[in-house]
Amino acid sequence: MDLRREKPIGPKTAVCRSIPAPYRSPLEGSNWTFFVGLAVVTAASVITRLYSISLPTHVAWDETHFGKHASWYIQGKFFFDVHPPLGKLIIAVAGVLTGYNGSFEFKEPGQAYGDTPYTGMRVACAFLGLMVVPLAYLTVWELMHSITAAFLTGVILVCETGTLILSRYILLDPPLIFFVMAATYCTARFRNCNEEPFDLEWWYWLSLSGLFLGCAFSVKWVGLFVILLVGLSTAKDLWDLLGNLKLTMLCITQHLFARVLCLIVTPLLVYGAIFVFHIVVLSHSGNGDGFFSSAFQSTLEGNELHDLQVPEYVAYGSIITLKNHRGGGGLLHSHHHLYPEGMGKYQQQQVTAYTHKDDNNKWLIKKANSSNSAEGEVELIKHGDWVVLEHITTHRNLHSHTQKAPITESHFQVSCYGQDGVGDANDYWQVEVNGGSPGDQVKTVTTVLKLRHVNVGCYLHSHSTQLPKWGWEQLEVTCNPLANDRNNLWNVEGNTNDKLPMVSFEFYKPSVFSKFIESHLVMAESNNNMKPKEGEITSKPWHWPIDYQGQLFSGGDHRVYLLGNPLIFWGADVLLIVFCLMALVKLVAYQRRVNCGGMKDALDQVIGAGCWLVLGWLLHYVPFYLMGRVLYFHHYFPALMFVCMLAGIMVEFFIRLMSSIFSSSVGFIVYHSLMVLVMAVIIGSFIIFKPLAYGMSGPKADDPQSSMYGLKLLSTWDI
Repeated sequence: MDLRREKPIGPKTAVCRSIPAPYRSPLEGSNWTFFVGLAVVTAASVITRLYSISLPTHVAWDETHFGKHASWYIQGKFFFDVHPPLGKLIIAVAGVLTGYNGSFEFKEPGQAYGDTPYTGMRVACAFLGLMVVPLAYLTVWELMHSITAAFLTGVILVCETGTLILSRYILLDPPLIFFVMAATYCTARFRNCNEEPFDLEWWYWLSLSGLFLGCAFSVKWVGLFVILLVGLSTAKDLWDLLGNLKLTMLCITQHLFARVLCLIVTPLLVYGAIFVFHIVVLSHSGNGDGFFSSAFQSTLEGNELHDLQVPEYVAYGSIITLKNHRGGGGLLHSHHHLYPEGMGKYQQQQVTAYTHKDDNNKWLIKKANSSNSAEGEVELIKHGDWVVLEHITTHRNLHSHTQKAPITESHFQVSCYGQDGVGDANDYWQVEVNGGSPGDQVKTVTTVLKLRHVNVGCYLHSHSTQLPKWGWEQLEVTCNPLANDRNNLWNVEGNTNDKLPMVSFEFYKPSVFSKFIESHLVMAESNNNMKPKEGEITSKPWHWPIDYQGQLFSGGDHRVYLLGNPLIFWGADVLLIVFCLMALVKLVAYQRRVNCGGMKDALDQVIGAGCWLVLGWLLHYVPFYLMGRVLYFHHYFPALMFVCMLAGIMVEFFIRLMSSIFSSSVGFIVYHSLMVLVMAVIIGSFIIFKPLAYGMSGPKADDPQSSMYGLKLLSTWDI
């Protein structure tokens, strides 16, 4: 048998030879068009982001937080925030360089700036925000090598009103989005350098990717999402290298270690260095002290625990403060206010946990069933002792009973009861040193203990749950029936007793590494438990892609409303769906061995680039569905960058497809006419909705006299 005449076994490949290659503009091969396009979108970004940057002349939305943080950096005062320090450090440096001395209060939104030189900080944020546009242009170029797709992407982002608004204020969003986009671009650029691995350019872009990943994570922890994107891309690249039989295992190992060094070690070093700098710079006591342990506070100049002489042990007759021994735990606190009616059989005095220091945190520790006379020898508190805690300010005793706690109803209420230090048997608490045994003495700061209610058998407990306004939004304190809850743990922070010998608080000071670890425990605890305040407008992740609801940035006669350009938002959503369908059809065609002729290469390129961008969008969007913390519309904008780049690629691809059915001369006219039309529509939508960013005045859009009349396309928009 002549085997050469045998027909091949297996499925045949269907070739659609009638489908031509998509049209490609002759301008694509020109270097000057690349740089002209880049210059035009960058200039447009500069103009739109910096136009009237000083308006409004009052504090807008979260400027009250991040401007205040910049002020504290300049003053060296310690503060607590749930986000890492880099974004706030950038704002502080910009303030110093432009003459701001850190004296403005940033008390609340709407507060007039007056003579304060605030514009420099806004310009710094705007500079990072405007750089997102050229970075998107360059990223799309690296993915598609199409100047037109890159230019269209730039136009989309220039005209996107929500991105514009976020770029113009003293916020963390501009540095976050900048570093996310910078890391994305550098990764795309690096992936195009694989023909000559380990040369200088290869190392440069790989190292720069790691640097920007570290910076993104150092602004907000959601920078982790771009790290995951780069990590997954890197894993795929390494898998492809493993399948290249021309490479030795030694060479593949070198590739692995290069990526570990640049994409894991470098970001960790960047993050660690920035955070240590943050700890060193904030060396003076500030309003964030109370979130941290007593030992941490002793390192802050001006804190009452700094260089303090305190008794080493706790004795009866000592005036103490008790700190909940968890990240961000408050001090045991009471005040004259009573629990509201209906919370328990009797209206007794509130007990809370409070992160700020005042005299309402002080308690006199007394022996149960004793006259507690000041006469006689000093007796130290030991494991197993029964004690009474008398509130110094109100002279009522710490008390519990079987009434339900105000918020956590599975726990029991804790209150203050009695008069002039005289109460009843429900004031008795047993000291249990954590891991201790009878006779173990209680030490200041270092001893971790529990207080068990003698009659009910529950344990003094505090957590991150906030009380409503009747409780001054302080932290709930309860009596927990479960003995092993870690939030039942406390330590003595302050200790005053003239009869006891003193030791220096220097003994308790932690190392920088210990402060680094504690800072992250407190940040994680607080971030996870951020809940909306009463009356606060929040949003849900499903709202974001459909531009369902915006957010007021500035009120009064200069109303700024964070809302995405609806044409861009909704158009990008449609194109995202179309892309997914197109990718599915391509997958089916591949499985059926369909070869789409001249369109194959272009389609493969679009699918490859699009899948990477969709993955970036998913990683920056879907995790918010899993978060229990309060969420806002601005959380969506890093994800929006990826879907806008996808939109630019898809529109350009479809215009190429439509132009390909004509001859080259007619195709040239059709292609560029359609592209101009699309850009004109996008720019037109920006002109219509730009008052959202640059300020609205007069009546709202419901009023026929309003300049925005007829533009309230959804009833949920407050414009």
